Amino acid sequence: MKKISFAVLLILMFSISIAVSAVQASSQTQPKAIVISSLNKMIPMGYYAQLTIHYLKHAGYNVTYLTDDSVTVSFLLNHLNDYNVVIWRTNTFTWAHEEYWYVGEKTNAVTEQKYASDFAAGLLNDHTGVIGFSTAFAFNHFSANTLSHVKLLVFISSDGNALAPQFVTAGVSSVIFCNGPISLQFGLLDDLTSQLTAYLSMGETVYSAVYDTVSPFSNNTPRDPLDTNYPPPFWFVGNGALTIA
Repeated sequence: MKKISFAVLLILMFSISIAVSAVQASSQTQPKAIVISSLNKMIPMGYYAQLTIHYLKHAGYNVTYLTDDSVTVSFLLNHLNDYNVVIWRTNTFTWAHEEYWYVGEKTNAVTEQKYASDFAAGLLNDHTGVIGFSTAFAFNHFSANTLSHVKLLVFISSDGNALAPQFVTAGVSSVIFCNGPISLQFGLLDDLTSQLTAYLSMGETVYSAVYDTVSPFSNNTPRDPLDTNYPPPFWFVGNGALTIA
């Protein structure tokens, strides 16, 4: 009877060991997503960040949420490619007739020294107190295959169309972006971004998710003659058939 019990115990221990190994292997292969809000203290993402993260987790992603000072130049250049899905919410400022996209990191001597040549050439700018990068910076640093691990980048910012093709050149399979000037105020774009993420998390293609997000607004008739239709400024470049779930 003792021999039988010992054998059963060995089987149970072996089964548990296999189950634990399977869980560990699964966690190692779990896809990764990141939600970046570069201007969160100034214009909080609030509830929409939680909603967007919820949808990504529902789709099976291990999600990181990064805001403000935590979004550094070094992180973008060295760790953005660690993620399969990137949702990046930022905006632009203009200095000396050059457009810059906010990184999130505040002005500091360490970064100024580390990237002194980029600051000297005007590729990086911190005159607003928050570091920004130019189109030329993206062209120089996000070269071919530097973002080849990123399947989808959702870039929520003014004039995202100026950077989207370069992100594809860098290896991103598909980039959803905003055309022209946008505002992060009032939460409208955050609401649309969370809705877009919901469609993607349910297995829709990039094309379908963008179309389903935009089309209800395109068909609306203004309630007042003085009102105008609001067409959400979303579009994409790259693989429209891409799915993330």
